Amino acid sequence: MKLLLASLLMFTFSCASFKAERVSNKDSDEKAMEITDKWVVEDSRRAVKEILNQIKNHKNFKRVMKGFRGQPKVFIAEVQNNTSEAYFPIGDLNEEFLYEVSAEGDFQLVDNQAREEILKEITYQNDGMVDPNQAKQIGKQLGADFLIFGSVNMDRKKRDGKTLKEYTVNMRLTNLETAGEVARMRTRVNKFSNAKSYGW
Repeated sequence: MKLLLASLLMFTFSCASFKAERVSNKDSDEKAMEITDKWVVEDSRRAVKEILNQIKNHKNFKRVMKGFRGQPKVFIAEVQNNTSEAYFPIGDLNEEFLYEVSAEGDFQLVDNQAREEILKEITYQNDGMVDPNQAKQIGKQLGADFLIFGSVNMDRKKRDGKTLKEYTVNMRLTNLETAGEVARMRTRVNKFSNAKSYGW
């Protein structure tokens, strides 16, 4: 009976101590730093904004854009996870990058993920199932002018319960026609944790 009562009290106490609240992105980032030294959503936001800012201010990019007519079309390859963290949220980073490039409107995105589905639909339309006057033709898809690709690396240093993780996001903007590099960008996110101070 005493064991049952103790378990019930423990359960009640643990439930009563739980508290959840909505917080802003900035507050969420600060709270995340209290519980993890891993890459979080705010890190993706900051890294992407910094990379895009570097592209805009890159001298060679500005020079190339002066001689460019119309809105440049860009193909964004998936950023590769080269960290030792198997669960690094590389998908979130890639989605954030696509979202911000689209939102800024400086480039016209060539959607690689949709290409296969588009090809299936065009093939269907041209197999006699759709009025020939309404069927879309193969060969009119956008061709990219530029390719953006990159990777995330991570260097970890550890000593006496203290850990410093340095994440590095490296990106390159390349002219697809000439294969010449237009701009190279890099940003770093540093995470420091002290396990001893928290009694881990």
